Amino acid sequence: MKSLYIMGTPGSGKTVAALGLALKLQLEGYKVGYFKPVANNGRTIAGKIDHDPILLKEILGLDAPLEIIAPVVTSPFYLSAQENLKDAFPAIKKAYDELSEGMDIVLIDGALSMDILGSCGLDSISMAKNMDASALLVLKAENDYSLDYAMFLNRHLTLEGIPVAGTIFSNVPRPLYAKTEGIYRPILEQSGYKTLGVFPTRPEISAPTVGEYYDALGGEILAAREELNHLVEDLIVGAMTMASALTYLRRAANKAVILGGDRADLALAALETDTSVLILTGGLYPDVKVIARAEEKKVPVILVYYDTYTTIEKLAQVSRHIKPTDKESIGVALEIIENYCDWQTLVD
Repeated sequence: MKSLYIMGTPGSGKTVAALGLALKLQLEGYKVGYFKPVANNGRTIAGKIDHDPILLKEILGLDAPLEIIAPVVTSPFYLSAQENLKDAFPAIKKAYDELSEGMDIVLIDGALSMDILGSCGLDSISMAKNMDASALLVLKAENDYSLDYAMFLNRHLTLEGIPVAGTIFSNVPRPLYAKTEGIYRPILEQSGYKTLGVFPTRPEISAPTVGEYYDALGGEILAAREELNHLVEDLIVGAMTMASALTYLRRAANKAVILGGDRADLALAALETDTSVLILTGGLYPDVKVIARAEEKKVPVILVYYDTYTTIEKLAQVSRHIKPTDKESIGVALEIIENYCDWQTLVD
């Protein structure tokens, strides 16, 4: 039995990599297990549950209960809650042994970032070492520092005695894709570290939905309540003159526009462009014309009582959660592995 500990950076697409790999390996006839040693009931926002174990259990048809798939649940405030995690590893290992029985390969899903729970010895590196797992790094490529980070992590894992199966650069934006493939990959491989894939950004799996924004913000939905499945690929803050705003509004697609409810002129202009949602801050109700036009255009309008800065801070914490019913996103995860990942190396 082979185990791969998937670890990386926030927003890198570890869930997509785990989901796509699991589906591909199942199609190839392997018995695949999924294990999340430490699930988080506040993964990016306090109070939000970790959806990954639920998703993978259903998609892979795993018989094991969630208590075995994700044996320990914690939060970003685990020290304040006085959670006893220092003695948690025996329970984690027992659950892992039970889940992995009869499996050809088990994908172990790391925490949001590799350092989480380091004070308890439950960080990704310590766990991989204690579970005799190989590491699969999934890192977001944002700039040249991303290559430096990949080099650092590969070197550190090697020094820790953890076998590194390879690195995947994920969620790579289109302008950086050729550089990642043509420069980052060769430099990493010249240093003796494998690159197993370069995954382009796909909005179907990386862009949050309006509904996920609403879950983070709360507030009131004033229009188009049935359209919360729209994807949000960009954010525009309406703190500018109309003349300046029009340039940005026309340039950005599938965007959320954040503005005060008293900016009816800007709201109406945004509704004539490719807008996914209007978010009105400060608790100011808009002109009735804005609501009527939003209903016509099927663009949700969310009214919140935060100021603009607080609203943007909350939205920065939102990430996409693939649901078991989201067939398109699940299909894209499999497609990415088939087209961009050297998955065969992982099982050889």
